[in-house]
Amino acid sequence: MRPLALVVDDEPDICNLISLTLKRMNVDCHSAGTLSQAKELLHNNNYQFCLTDLRLPDGDGLQLVEHIQESVESHLPIAVITAHGNMDSAIKALKLGAFDFVSKPVDLERLRNLSQLALRLNHQQISELAQSDTELLLGDADNMQILRSQLTKVARSDAPIYISGESGSGKELAARSIHQQGARAEKPFVPINCGAIPNELVESELFGHRKGSFTGAYKDKTGLLQSAEGGTLFLDEVADLPLDIQVKLLRTIQEKTIRPIGSNQEVSIDVRILSATHKDLAKEVAEGRFRSDLYYRINVIEISIPPLRDRIDDIPILAHVIMQRIARKSGSSRPKIDFQAMSALKKFRFPGNVRQLENILERAFTLCDKGVIKESDLKLEPNTISAKETRNLPQSSSPINIPARELFESSAHETIDDFLQEIEKEVIQNALSKTRWNRTAAAERLGISFRSLRYRLKKLGLET
Repeated sequence: MRPLALVVDDEPDICNLISLTLKRMNVDCHSAGTLSQAKELLHNNNYQFCLTDLRLPDGDGLQLVEHIQESVESHLPIAVITAHGNMDSAIKALKLGAFDFVSKPVDLERLRNLSQLALRLNHQQISELAQSDTELLLGDADNMQILRSQLTKVARSDAPIYISGESGSGKELAARSIHQQGARAEKPFVPINCGAIPNELVESELFGHRKGSFTGAYKDKTGLLQSAEGGTLFLDEVADLPLDIQVKLLRTIQEKTIRPIGSNQEVSIDVRILSATHKDLAKEVAEGRFRSDLYYRINVIEISIPPLRDRIDDIPILAHVIMQRIARKSGSSRPKIDFQAMSALKKFRFPGNVRQLENILERAFTLCDKGVIKESDLKLEPNTISAKETRNLPQSSSPINIPARELFESSAHETIDDFLQEIEKEVIQNALSKTRWNRTAAAERLGISFRSLRYRLKKLGLET
Protein backbone atom coordinates (compact mmCIF):
# COMPACT_ATOMS: atom_id res chain seq x y z
CA MET A 1 0.00 0.00 0.00
CA ARG A 2 1.41 3.40 -1.05
CA PRO A 3 2.02 5.97 1.70
CA LEU A 4 -0.37 8.91 1.93
CA ALA A 5 0.61 12.54 2.62
CA LEU A 6 -1.42 15.64 3.39
CA VAL A 7 -0.36 18.90 1.71
CA VAL A 8 -1.87 22.09 3.15
CA ASP A 9 -1.51 25.32 1.14
CA ASP A 10 -3.96 27.86 -0.25
CA GLU A 11 -1.95 28.24 -3.46
CA PRO A 12 -3.06 25.53 -5.92
CA ASP A 13 0.19 25.77 -7.90
CA ILE A 14 2.24 24.96 -4.77
CA CYS A 15 -0.04 22.03 -3.91
CA ASN A 16 0.22 20.67 -7.46
CA LEU A 17 4.03 21.02 -7.52
CA ILE A 18 4.44 19.21 -4.19
CA SER A 19 1.86 16.53 -5.06
CA LEU A 20 3.52 15.83 -8.41
CA THR A 21 6.95 15.55 -6.78
CA LEU A 22 5.63 13.15 -4.14
CA LYS A 23 3.74 11.02 -6.65
CA ARG A 24 7.03 10.47 -8.48
CA MET A 25 8.26 9.08 -5.15
CA ASN A 26 5.26 6.69 -5.04
CA VAL A 27 3.49 8.79 -2.41
CA ASP A 28 -0.22 9.58 -2.80
CA CYS A 29 -1.42 13.03 -1.73
CA HIS A 30 -4.50 14.80 -0.41
CA SER A 31 -4.61 18.60 -0.58
CA ALA A 32 -6.28 21.16 1.67
CA GLY A 33 -6.50 24.93 1.19
CA THR A 34 -7.56 25.90 4.70
CA LEU A 35 -6.89 24.98 8.32
CA SER A 36 -10.43 23.63 8.80
CA GLN A 37 -10.19 21.42 5.70
CA ALA A 38 -6.86 20.06 6.93
CA LYS A 39 -8.33 19.17 10.35
CA GLU A 40 -11.27 17.40 8.70
CA LEU A 41 -9.00 15.36 6.41
CA LEU A 42 -6.78 14.45 9.38
CA HIS A 43 -9.84 13.20 11.25
CA ASN A 44 -11.00 11.00 8.34
CA ASN A 45 -7.69 9.61 7.00
CA ASN A 46 -4.48 7.96 8.14
CA TYR A 47 -1.48 9.93 6.83
CA GLN A 48 2.22 9.10 6.92
CA PHE A 49 3.23 12.75 7.04
CA CYS A 50 1.92 16.29 6.61
CA LEU A 51 3.37 19.37 4.91
CA THR A 52 1.74 22.75 5.63
CA ASP A 53 2.20 26.36 4.68
CA LEU A 54 2.47 28.78 7.59
CA ARG A 55 -0.10 31.23 6.21
CA LEU A 56 -3.63 29.94 5.69
CA PRO A 57 -6.89 31.83 5.06
CA ASP A 58 -8.49 30.79 8.36
CA GLY A 59 -5.41 30.43 10.56
CA ASP A 60 -1.80 29.36 10.25
CA GLY A 61 0.38 26.29 10.06
CA LEU A 62 1.53 26.69 13.65
CA GLN A 63 -2.04 26.02 14.78
CA LEU A 64 -2.02 22.84 12.71
CA VAL A 65 1.25 21.76 14.30
CA GLU A 66 -0.26 22.30 17.75
CA HIS A 67 -3.46 20.47 16.75
CA ILE A 68 -1.49 17.41 15.63
CA GLN A 69 0.69 17.41 18.75
CA GLU A 70 -2.40 17.48 20.99
CA SER A 71 -4.35 14.83 19.07
CA VAL A 72 -4.15 11.06 18.70
CA GLU A 73 -2.05 11.78 15.60
CA SER A 74 0.76 13.23 17.75
CA HIS A 75 3.23 10.79 16.18
CA LEU A 76 2.51 12.19 12.69
CA PRO A 77 5.58 13.97 11.26
CA ILE A 78 4.65 17.48 10.13
CA ALA A 79 6.87 19.95 8.28
CA VAL A 80 6.15 23.60 7.56
CA ILE A 81 6.67 25.75 4.46
CA THR A 82 8.06 29.18 5.35
CA ALA A 83 8.72 32.38 3.45
CA HIS A 84 12.39 32.66 2.46
CA GLY A 85 14.45 33.99 5.35
CA ASN A 86 11.63 33.73 7.89
CA MET A 87 13.68 31.78 10.41
CA ASP A 88 11.75 33.02 13.46
CA SER A 89 8.58 31.24 12.34
CA ALA A 90 10.51 28.12 11.34
CA ILE A 91 12.17 27.88 14.76
CA LYS A 92 8.84 28.47 16.51
CA ALA A 93 7.33 25.61 14.49
CA LEU A 94 10.21 23.32 15.46
CA LYS A 95 9.75 24.19 19.13
CA LEU A 96 6.04 23.34 18.83
CA GLY A 97 6.84 19.88 17.45
CA ALA A 98 7.34 20.18 13.68
CA PHE A 99 10.11 17.85 12.55
CA ASP A 100 11.52 20.16 9.85
CA PHE A 101 10.81 23.08 7.50
CA VAL A 102 11.34 24.03 3.86
CA SER A 103 11.54 27.59 2.51
CA LYS A 104 9.82 29.12 -0.52
CA PRO A 105 10.54 28.91 -3.36
CA VAL A 106 10.50 25.18 -2.66
CA ASP A 107 13.71 23.43 -3.68
CA LEU A 108 12.65 20.05 -5.07
CA GLU A 109 15.77 18.18 -3.94
CA ARG A 110 15.26 19.54 -0.43
CA LEU A 111 11.59 18.53 -0.60
CA ARG A 112 12.49 14.99 -1.64
CA ASN A 113 15.04 14.62 1.19
CA LEU A 114 12.54 15.97 3.70
CA SER A 115 9.80 13.64 2.46
CA GLN A 116 12.02 10.56 2.58
CA LEU A 117 12.98 11.45 6.13
CA ALA A 118 9.35 11.91 7.13
CA LEU A 119 8.36 8.54 5.69
CA ARG A 120 10.91 6.85 7.94
CA LEU A 121 9.54 8.68 10.96
CA ASN A 122 6.66 6.41 11.84
CA HIS A 123 5.62 5.39 15.33
CA GLN A 124 6.44 1.70 14.95
CA GLN A 125 10.03 2.32 13.84
CA ILE A 126 10.71 4.74 16.66
CA SER A 127 9.32 2.39 19.31
CA GLU A 128 11.49 -0.50 18.10
CA LEU A 129 14.61 1.66 17.98
CA ALA A 130 13.92 3.07 21.43
CA GLN A 131 13.73 -0.44 22.88
CA SER A 132 17.00 -1.50 21.26
CA ASP A 133 18.78 1.65 22.48
CA THR A 134 18.22 1.36 26.24
CA GLU A 135 21.84 0.42 26.99
CA LEU A 136 23.26 3.74 25.79
CA LEU A 137 22.20 5.71 28.87
CA LEU A 138 21.92 3.48 31.92
CA GLY A 139 20.22 4.30 35.19
CA ASP A 140 16.89 4.08 36.99
CA ALA A 141 17.06 7.51 38.68
CA ASP A 142 14.06 9.75 37.99
CA ASN A 143 16.17 12.31 36.16
CA MET A 144 17.55 9.61 33.85
CA GLN A 145 14.09 8.27 33.07
CA ILE A 146 12.99 11.81 32.21
CA LEU A 147 16.11 12.24 30.06
CA ARG A 148 15.46 9.06 28.06
CA SER A 149 11.86 10.14 27.49
CA GLN A 150 13.06 13.53 26.22
CA LEU A 151 15.58 11.90 23.88
CA THR A 152 12.90 9.65 22.39
CA LYS A 153 10.67 12.67 21.73
CA VAL A 154 13.34 14.86 20.12
CA ALA A 155 14.50 11.90 17.99
CA ARG A 156 11.24 12.24 16.08
CA SER A 157 12.18 15.77 15.06
CA ASP A 158 14.92 16.85 12.69
CA ALA A 159 15.48 20.10 14.58
CA PRO A 160 18.94 21.08 15.86
CA ILE A 161 19.41 19.97 19.47
CA TYR A 162 21.72 21.55 22.02
CA ILE A 163 22.94 19.18 24.75
CA SER A 164 24.28 20.77 27.92
CA GLY A 165 26.08 19.04 30.74
CA GLU A 166 29.35 18.71 32.59
CA SER A 167 32.38 17.01 31.07
CA GLY A 168 32.10 13.24 31.19
CA SER A 169 28.35 13.21 31.90
CA GLY A 170 27.41 11.45 28.66
CA LYS A 171 26.60 14.18 26.13
CA GLU A 172 27.86 12.12 23.19
CA LEU A 173 25.86 9.10 24.38
CA ALA A 174 22.76 11.29 24.42
CA ALA A 175 23.53 12.46 20.88
CA ARG A 176 24.01 8.86 19.72
CA SER A 177 20.70 7.93 21.34
CA ILE A 178 18.90 10.69 19.43
CA HIS A 179 20.53 9.54 16.19
CA GLN A 180 19.78 5.85 16.70
CA GLN A 181 16.15 6.47 17.60
CA GLY A 182 15.53 8.79 14.65
CA ALA A 183 14.91 8.46 10.95
CA ARG A 184 18.62 8.90 10.19
CA ALA A 185 19.70 5.83 12.18
CA GLU A 186 20.85 3.90 9.10
CA LYS A 187 23.10 6.77 8.01
CA PRO A 188 26.43 7.94 9.55
CA PHE A 189 26.81 9.42 13.02
CA VAL A 190 29.90 11.64 12.88
CA PRO A 191 31.16 13.08 16.20
CA ILE A 192 33.75 15.85 16.29
CA ASN A 193 35.40 17.55 19.27
CA CYS A 194 35.64 21.18 18.15
CA GLY A 195 38.11 21.99 20.93
CA ALA A 196 40.59 19.36 19.76
CA ILE A 197 41.11 20.82 16.26
CA PRO A 198 43.67 23.61 15.75
CA ASN A 199 41.91 26.82 14.66
CA GLU A 200 43.68 26.93 11.31
CA LEU A 201 42.33 23.47 10.38
CA VAL A 202 38.71 23.80 11.57
CA GLU A 203 37.30 25.09 8.27
CA SER A 204 38.99 22.37 6.24
CA GLU A 205 37.87 19.65 8.68
CA LEU A 206 34.23 20.77 8.67
CA PHE A 207 33.73 21.94 5.10
CA GLY A 208 36.50 20.17 3.17
CA HIS A 209 38.81 21.69 0.56
CA ARG A 210 39.81 21.42 -3.08
CA LYS A 211 43.23 20.40 -4.31
CA GLY A 212 45.65 23.34 -4.43
CA SER A 213 43.43 25.67 -2.39
CA PHE A 214 46.26 26.22 0.12
CA THR A 215 49.77 24.98 0.84
CA GLY A 216 49.60 21.30 1.69
CA ALA A 217 46.26 20.70 -0.06
CA TYR A 218 47.60 17.99 -2.34
CA LYS A 219 44.19 16.47 -3.06
CA ASP A 220 40.50 17.10 -2.56
CA LYS A 221 39.26 16.47 0.95
CA THR A 222 35.68 15.75 1.97
CA GLY A 223 34.68 17.65 5.09
CA LEU A 224 32.92 16.13 8.06
CA LEU A 225 29.62 17.78 7.12
CA GLN A 226 29.63 15.88 3.82
CA SER A 227 30.87 12.71 5.54
CA ALA A 228 27.70 12.78 7.63
CA GLU A 229 25.45 13.07 4.55
CA GLY A 230 22.00 11.74 5.34
CA GLY A 231 22.95 11.24 8.97
CA THR A 232 23.97 13.27 12.01
CA LEU A 233 26.94 15.50 12.79
CA PHE A 234 27.63 15.91 16.51
CA LEU A 235 29.60 19.05 17.36
CA ASP A 236 30.99 18.49 20.84
CA GLU A 237 32.45 21.54 22.61
CA VAL A 238 30.81 23.77 19.98
CA ALA A 239 31.65 26.83 22.11
CA ASP A 240 35.30 26.39 21.08
CA LEU A 241 34.60 27.12 17.40
CA PRO A 242 36.31 30.31 16.14
CA LEU A 243 33.93 33.20 15.38
CA ASP A 244 34.58 33.15 11.62
CA ILE A 245 33.69 29.45 11.49
CA GLN A 246 30.54 30.14 13.51
CA VAL A 247 29.38 32.44 10.67
CA LYS A 248 29.91 29.69 8.09
CA LEU A 249 28.19 27.09 10.26
CA LEU A 250 25.16 29.34 10.71
CA ARG A 251 24.82 29.70 6.95
CA THR A 252 25.16 25.95 6.49
CA ILE A 253 22.37 25.26 8.98
CA GLN A 254 20.06 27.81 7.36
CA GLU A 255 20.79 27.12 3.69
CA LYS A 256 21.59 23.39 3.88
CA THR A 257 24.66 24.00 1.73
CA ILE A 258 28.43 24.21 2.17
CA ARG A 259 31.29 25.61 0.13
CA PRO A 260 34.60 23.71 0.46
CA ILE A 261 37.74 25.84 0.62
CA GLY A 262 38.87 26.69 -2.91
CA SER A 263 35.53 25.82 -4.52
CA ASN A 264 33.35 28.25 -6.47
CA GLN A 265 30.23 26.14 -6.07
CA GLU A 266 27.82 25.48 -3.24
CA VAL A 267 27.22 21.82 -2.34
CA SER A 268 23.83 20.76 -0.99
CA ILE A 269 23.90 18.65 2.16
CA ASP A 270 21.29 16.76 4.15
CA VAL A 271 22.60 16.52 7.72
CA ARG A 272 21.10 16.89 11.17
CA ILE A 273 23.30 18.89 13.53
CA LEU A 274 23.47 18.17 17.26
CA SER A 275 25.79 20.23 19.43
CA ALA A 276 27.04 20.21 22.99
CA THR A 277 29.38 21.93 25.40
CA HIS A 278 30.18 21.85 29.11
CA LYS A 279 30.36 25.66 29.09
CA ASP A 280 27.52 28.08 29.84
CA LEU A 281 26.70 28.96 26.24
CA ALA A 282 24.46 31.90 27.19
CA LYS A 283 27.40 33.38 29.13
CA GLU A 284 29.68 32.81 26.13
CA VAL A 285 27.19 34.80 24.02
CA ALA A 286 26.98 37.60 26.59
CA GLU A 287 30.78 37.89 26.66
CA GLY A 288 31.09 37.97 22.86
CA ARG A 289 32.78 34.60 22.37
CA PHE A 290 29.80 32.93 20.71
CA ARG A 291 27.45 34.43 18.12
CA SER A 292 23.93 35.06 19.38
CA ASP A 293 22.35 34.19 16.01
CA LEU A 294 24.09 30.80 15.94
CA TYR A 295 23.15 30.17 19.58
CA TYR A 296 19.52 30.92 18.70
CA ARG A 297 19.72 28.52 15.75
CA ILE A 298 21.37 25.52 17.40
CA ASN A 299 19.44 25.88 20.65
CA VAL A 300 15.99 25.18 19.20
CA ILE A 301 15.59 22.43 21.81
CA GLU A 302 17.88 22.02 24.82
CA ILE A 303 18.54 18.74 26.58
CA SER A 304 20.33 18.81 29.94
CA ILE A 305 22.36 15.80 31.11
CA PRO A 306 22.36 15.33 34.91
CA PRO A 307 25.75 14.98 36.63
CA LEU A 308 26.58 11.64 38.23
CA ARG A 309 26.44 13.11 41.76
CA ASP A 310 22.72 13.81 41.17
CA ARG A 311 21.99 10.14 40.53
CA ILE A 312 24.21 8.27 42.97
CA ASP A 313 21.83 5.30 43.16
CA ASP A 314 22.77 4.54 39.56
CA ILE A 315 26.45 4.03 40.47
CA PRO A 316 26.13 0.27 41.23
CA ILE A 317 24.57 -0.57 37.85
CA LEU A 318 27.03 1.70 36.03
CA ALA A 319 29.95 0.11 37.87
CA HIS A 320 28.65 -3.38 37.04
CA VAL A 321 28.42 -2.64 33.31
CA ILE A 322 31.79 -0.82 33.23
CA MET A 323 33.54 -3.70 35.01
CA GLN A 324 31.98 -6.17 32.59
CA ARG A 325 33.35 -4.19 29.66
CA ILE A 326 36.83 -3.85 31.20
CA ALA A 327 36.98 -7.56 32.04
CA ARG A 328 35.85 -8.50 28.54
CA LYS A 329 38.58 -6.34 26.97
CA SER A 330 41.24 -7.93 29.18
CA GLY A 331 39.94 -11.47 28.66
CA SER A 332 39.44 -12.11 32.36
CA SER A 333 36.49 -12.54 34.72
CA ARG A 334 34.70 -9.53 36.20
CA PRO A 335 35.97 -8.66 39.71
CA LYS A 336 33.58 -7.93 42.56
CA ILE A 337 33.38 -4.54 44.27
CA ASP A 338 33.17 -4.95 48.05
CA PHE A 339 30.69 -3.07 50.25
CA GLN A 340 33.15 -0.47 51.57
CA ALA A 341 34.40 0.30 48.05
CA MET A 342 30.87 0.74 46.71
CA SER A 343 29.97 2.96 49.68
CA ALA A 344 33.00 5.14 48.98
CA LEU A 345 32.02 5.43 45.32
CA LYS A 346 28.51 6.53 46.27
CA LYS A 347 29.94 9.25 48.55
CA PHE A 348 32.36 10.56 45.94
CA ARG A 349 31.39 13.74 44.06
CA PHE A 350 32.75 12.68 40.64
CA PRO A 351 33.66 16.04 39.07
CA GLY A 352 34.53 14.04 35.95
CA ASN A 353 31.19 12.17 36.05
CA VAL A 354 30.80 8.77 34.34
CA ARG A 355 34.07 9.16 32.45
CA GLN A 356 35.91 9.57 35.75
CA LEU A 357 34.09 6.55 37.20
CA GLU A 358 35.37 4.51 34.26
CA ASN A 359 38.95 5.69 34.83
CA ILE A 360 38.78 4.94 38.56
CA LEU A 361 37.41 1.43 37.98
CA GLU A 362 39.95 0.67 35.26
CA ARG A 363 42.76 1.63 37.63
CA ALA A 364 41.19 -0.36 40.47
CA PHE A 365 40.85 -3.37 38.18
CA THR A 366 44.61 -3.30 37.64
CA LEU A 367 45.41 -2.86 41.34
CA CYS A 368 42.98 -5.31 42.95
CA ASP A 369 43.88 -8.77 44.29
CA LYS A 370 41.93 -12.03 44.18
CA GLY A 371 39.18 -10.62 42.01
CA VAL A 372 37.87 -8.18 44.66
CA ILE A 373 38.08 -4.39 44.39
CA LYS A 374 38.55 -2.81 47.81
CA GLU A 375 38.27 0.81 48.82
CA SER A 376 42.06 1.19 48.87
CA ASP A 377 42.17 0.10 45.20
CA LEU A 378 40.00 3.05 44.16
CA LYS A 379 42.56 5.72 45.12
CA LEU A 380 39.81 8.32 45.55
CA GLU A 381 40.91 11.90 45.91
CA PRO A 382 39.68 13.66 49.09
CA ASN A 383 40.22 17.13 47.61
CA THR A 384 37.29 16.56 45.23
CA ILE A 385 34.90 15.58 48.03
CA SER A 386 32.97 18.07 50.17
CA ALA A 387 33.97 18.47 53.83
CA LYS A 388 30.75 16.77 54.97
CA GLU A 389 31.38 13.79 52.69
CA THR A 390 35.02 13.57 53.74
CA ARG A 391 33.93 13.14 57.37
CA ASN A 392 31.80 10.19 56.30
CA LEU A 393 34.62 8.38 54.52
CA PRO A 394 36.35 5.50 56.36
CA GLN A 395 39.84 6.34 57.60
CA SER A 396 41.38 3.77 55.29
CA SER A 397 40.47 5.78 52.20
CA SER A 398 43.71 6.41 50.29
CA PRO A 399 44.48 9.94 49.08
CA ILE A 400 46.09 10.41 45.69
CA ASN A 401 48.64 12.97 46.89
CA ILE A 402 51.14 10.51 48.36
CA PRO A 403 54.47 12.13 49.33
CA ALA A 404 57.16 11.37 46.76
CA ARG A 405 59.38 9.62 49.32
CA GLU A 406 56.63 7.21 50.36
CA LEU A 407 55.73 6.58 46.75
CA PHE A 408 59.36 5.80 45.92
CA GLU A 409 59.74 3.47 48.90
CA SER A 410 56.55 1.59 48.07
CA SER A 411 57.67 1.25 44.47
CA ALA A 412 61.28 0.25 45.02
CA HIS A 413 60.90 -2.73 42.74
CA GLU A 414 59.92 -0.48 39.83
CA THR A 415 62.23 1.20 37.33
CA ILE A 416 62.79 4.95 37.46
CA ASP A 417 60.61 5.27 34.33
CA ASP A 418 57.75 3.52 36.09
CA PHE A 419 58.20 5.79 39.09
CA LEU A 420 58.18 8.97 37.00
CA GLN A 421 55.21 7.77 34.98
CA GLU A 422 53.18 7.25 38.16
CA ILE A 423 53.99 10.78 39.31
CA GLU A 424 53.05 12.19 35.88
CA LYS A 425 49.77 10.30 35.96
CA GLU A 426 48.89 11.63 39.43
CA VAL A 427 49.75 15.22 38.49
CA ILE A 428 47.52 15.02 35.40
CA GLN A 429 44.67 13.39 37.31
CA ASN A 430 44.87 16.10 39.98
CA ALA A 431 44.74 18.82 37.33
CA LEU A 432 41.74 17.16 35.70
CA SER A 433 39.95 16.89 39.03
CA LYS A 434 40.58 20.52 39.92
CA THR A 435 39.21 21.67 36.55
CA ARG A 436 36.14 19.41 36.77
CA TRP A 437 37.59 17.14 34.09
CA ASN A 438 37.87 19.98 31.57
CA ARG A 439 40.89 18.94 29.53
CA THR A 440 41.42 22.38 27.96
CA ALA A 441 41.54 24.03 31.39
CA ALA A 442 43.70 21.20 32.75
CA ALA A 443 46.24 21.72 29.96
CA GLU A 444 46.41 25.44 30.80
CA ARG A 445 46.87 24.61 34.51
CA LEU A 446 49.70 22.21 33.66
CA GLY A 447 51.34 24.72 31.31
CA ILE A 448 51.21 22.40 28.29
CA SER A 449 49.27 22.45 25.01
CA PHE A 450 45.95 20.66 24.61
CA ARG A 451 47.56 18.40 21.99
CA SER A 452 50.35 17.51 24.45
CA LEU A 453 47.82 16.67 27.15
CA ARG A 454 45.88 14.40 24.75
CA TYR A 455 49.14 12.60 23.88
CA ARG A 456 50.00 12.08 27.56
CA LEU A 457 46.48 10.86 28.40
CA LYS A 458 46.75 8.28 25.62
CA LYS A 459 50.28 7.25 26.64
CA LEU A 460 49.28 6.83 30.29
CA GLY A 461 46.10 4.92 29.49
CA LEU A 462 43.85 7.71 30.79
CA GLU A 463 42.17 8.53 27.44
CA THR A 464 38.52 7.40 27.18
